[in-house]
Amino acid sequence: MRQSFFAAAAFAGVLVTFSACSSSTASNAIVPDVDADAPADDAAAPSTVDASDAAVVDASKPSGQCASTFGSALTASFGRIDGIVYAVQKPSDTACVLPNSDHVIIQVLMNGAVYRLVTNVQGSGTDSKIRSAILPHVLPAPAFAEGWHANAPLDYVTTLGAHSDASFTALTLDEGVSKIAGELEVGDPVAIYGTVGEGRTESAHLIHRNRTNQDGAIVIDPKGSPRFMLFHFGNQTF
Repeated sequence: MRQSFFAAAAFAGVLVTFSACSSSTASNAIVPDVDADAPADDAAAPSTVDASDAAVVDASKPSGQCASTFGSALTASFGRIDGIVYAVQKPSDTACVLPNSDHVIIQVLMNGAVYRLVTNVQGSGTDSKIRSAILPHVLPAPAFAEGWHANAPLDYVTTLGAHSDASFTALTLDEGVSKIAGELEVGDPVAIYGTVGEGRTESAHLIHRNRTNQDGAIVIDPKGSPRFMLFHFGNQTF
């Protein structure tokens, strides 16, 4: 199954470039956005690499190394990206392009290009712990299909029947990083709900309880037995 999925994911002649997390970059600026409930999600301008310097990478075989160039197919809206896990960029991976000190960046390969799904692992104020739960649930329509689905609402309460109760565990930053990294495997299908800002065609963020029909989540094994990884902050009740 995985082999056929990879084949569908790659376009002939498409270049995907990457830099190992041990390499450095000059484009590491982080600019805050408007997420008032948490530390600022990454909103830095995407980094680019001259095509003459690009290395050819087999897009059907993600290596887990951080990408250095990104796609541009996301639209300014809430939606769901369906693809495969290209890399999991931790806060400690500071030499990757566009690092982030309090988010895990899940790099997703979709239609031959890599996209950044920027996921909070730390709260704000006096309560810095993120709350997380994993909930088995069928994948709501549309069915899993590689691409960006702008018409894919998700609400923790009305869609999943989830509430801010004991089903959620409070996690430190390090625990949150370990939880996400432990659930994702490079090369596996993944679906992630998030919000794309204006002009940010390579990234989505707000992957947590957000607003009606616009709640972010990571869906593990979306083609088999989907499990939703949910997040909220200490000051959120629902």
